[in-house]
Amino acid sequence: MHEEFIRCMPKVELHVHLEGSIRPETLLNLAERNGVVLPVSSIEELEEWYQFSDFAHFIEIYFSICDCIRTADDFELIAAEFLTHQSAQNIKYSEVIFTPYTHHEHVAFDEQLAAINRARESAETNLGVRMGLVPDISRQMRPVEDSFRVADWAAQNMGNGIIALGLGGPEIGNPPEIFQGAFERAREAGLPSLPHAGETGGPKSIWGAVNTLSAARIGHGVRCLEDPGLVSFLREKQILLDVSPTGNVCLGVCPTLAEHPLPKLIDQGLFVTINSDDPPMFNTTLTDEYLRIAKTFGFDITQIKQFVINGIHASLLSQNTKYVLENEFKIQFEDLESEFGL
Repeated sequence: MHEEFIRCMPKVELHVHLEGSIRPETLLNLAERNGVVLPVSSIEELEEWYQFSDFAHFIEIYFSICDCIRTADDFELIAAEFLTHQSAQNIKYSEVIFTPYTHHEHVAFDEQLAAINRARESAETNLGVRMGLVPDISRQMRPVEDSFRVADWAAQNMGNGIIALGLGGPEIGNPPEIFQGAFERAREAGLPSLPHAGETGGPKSIWGAVNTLSAARIGHGVRCLEDPGLVSFLREKQILLDVSPTGNVCLGVCPTLAEHPLPKLIDQGLFVTINSDDPPMFNTTLTDEYLRIAKTFGFDITQIKQFVINGIHASLLSQNTKYVLENEFKIQFEDLESEFGL
């Protein structure tokens, strides 16, 4: 009954990419209607294409996917499908990353946001699911001055769906310090910092994210274990790590799920959530992530519920909304435990 509990339980997700969530069949349709030539033409070929040799290969494919998004209607479609899929998993709230600069030559920033917001507002009304948006700066962005354009635009749209500023892309050769100015400007406007760090890069990348970008959370962060001083710092400050186990395996951060550092992170007293990152690209869902870690590491229902509650506590929702949501989730947990005899 643990499986049924996990499938039915309410959830939140704090680290998932909009572009990386596009359903395979939708991607093929977008490519066809926008005249984009992909190296694959079927779902089967697409699944084979999603076998990544390394992070650079993943980024290459990710940008090929982004190139298929050419209109505001495309943005509304992928956001609507994403939220429908979240609803089907009983994911009540998501904090969703997207990379507006990648698409600006085809769709202006404001048009991207308006399209996503149409889907967001519809899903909140009709499905009862919510999301906050985290536009991110790509570490590959050059000239670096363009990052200020993203930061300023994100800050101007606080309260219009945008809740934070992110930093994504290849860590190696692109330290967070490069973008310190853009993040300082965003923080001065009241926008929290949610950078990726410590996935393909080591502890130095995480230190940079917390010291120069004042990270409120760390996307991934699993390599913090290589630096005991960093582990102590993250534990003391309770800086949350948004962990995506299957994605880490797919990108070669660890060889197998059984060798994933998740149990060690927990043993060290670190604050952790579970996420799907780029679900179709990694052949996973948030529900699958919970099922896999429960089976692989023997986590019991109490531990699974704590991951979910961690997500509420670490979210960028208001304190009152967190309080209400946590109470609603606890009632639903109790009802499910009673239903399944747990």
